[in-house]
Amino acid sequence: MKVKRIALSFVPVVTRVPLKFGDQTLTEVSCARVGVEVETAGRNATGWAETPLSVAWVWPSTLGYQEREDRLREFCEMLRADLEKHLEEGHPFVIGHRYIEDRLHDRLADENEGLNEAAHMPHLAALVCLSAFDLALYDAFGKLHDVGAFECLDQKWLGEKDLSHFLEPAEKFVGKYPADYFVVPEMKQPVWHLVGGLDPIKESELKGDEPDDGYPVLLRDWIHRDGLTCLKIKLRGNDLEWDFERLVEIGKISLEEGVTHLTTDFNCMVTDPAYVNEILDRVAADHAGIYERIVYVEQPFPYDLEANQIDVHSVSERKPLFMDESAHDWRFVRLGRELGWTSVALKTCKTLTGAILSLCWAKEHNMTLMVQDLTNPRLAQVPHVLLAAYAGTICGVESNAMQFYPEASAEFLKVHPGLYQRRDGVLDLSTLSGPGFGYAGVEEI
Repeated sequence: MKVKRIALSFVPVVTRVPLKFGDQTLTEVSCARVGVEVETAGRNATGWAETPLSVAWVWPSTLGYQEREDRLREFCEMLRADLEKHLEEGHPFVIGHRYIEDRLHDRLADENEGLNEAAHMPHLAALVCLSAFDLALYDAFGKLHDVGAFECLDQKWLGEKDLSHFLEPAEKFVGKYPADYFVVPEMKQPVWHLVGGLDPIKESELKGDEPDDGYPVLLRDWIHRDGLTCLKIKLRGNDLEWDFERLVEIGKISLEEGVTHLTTDFNCMVTDPAYVNEILDRVAADHAGIYERIVYVEQPFPYDLEANQIDVHSVSERKPLFMDESAHDWRFVRLGRELGWTSVALKTCKTLTGAILSLCWAKEHNMTLMVQDLTNPRLAQVPHVLLAAYAGTICGVESNAMQFYPEASAEFLKVHPGLYQRRDGVLDLSTLSGPGFGYAGVEEI
């Protein structure tokens, strides 16, 4: 396909309750909305995608929230102009890889030129800005050729471009294609609920200003309504006693309510593995039932893996240890594996192309996978859950937009009721149909 035109707009979304990321709190977000018009042999198609520009997650900083969001939006505008100026031809996997490898770094350098280091936009933020463009290419290609976005990643569609052109060591990937690492997608995915650091756990924690909008507030009510069996627990990472007590308190609720899977997310705030180890060991010694339910530990350590090459084998000897923010691409996954990380949390917001490459490299090296959320509303939810279905995760997919801004997807819910609400502990993807991401018309909303 040949890219003809690219449209960009921003959809504002306000949270119903605050969402805490590390030492920052999110109360609103802008979703970058991209439409890519493509053509081939006289046929045209338009692919669509959205990505929330979750400032607190993509760019932790002492800079003001509005300054960072403004720069993210401006960077999206710059990417749109640059992509349209250098209109590409080919397969979305090849186009996406080429832009990430050959142009994104330079565009980010241009963005940061002349600014002091504290004001530099991080690489993670640049990837998030690019991701909606990258995703839209897959939707466009699928619509143009009447094929699913995850079904055009085999030899039939990529030809001679096997994974040896994209990954190292090349000899491991000769004759292998992304589709070789996919599983047959299961249309019902176990769903993980996020227990935020500010979420009230019991009635005594209610302040009286909680929203009265028909959605649950207390954790037990969420568990009962959605049939939840998987909880992701946000911890502080810099307050050991608080983290331990929080984990135990939620663990006890889990035991009482039949929750079978737990994970801990320290939000990159930990610098010493001993911090995580002490919490895990105390839980194991004093609360064995809770410890057994902890399936994995997510990203305790800082974003910048190259600058913080911490040996984490002692943590992964206790529980599987998943890279998230620091796994910008497959090269970081490779470095993480050397340092003791066992697993990778994939996110479509770091580009689908990059997520697929990390998936392939990780599986080739016997690392396990999860697909984690960026609190994806609206269109962003669809490729996110499809990635989980095709990746073959250790257990389903995280999905929490229905906790923090459910009304943003109210119109989408009418078309895909199983995708925008959680029932019986799962998401139901069966209404997704047609080429590309199978939006079934919601891309027009």
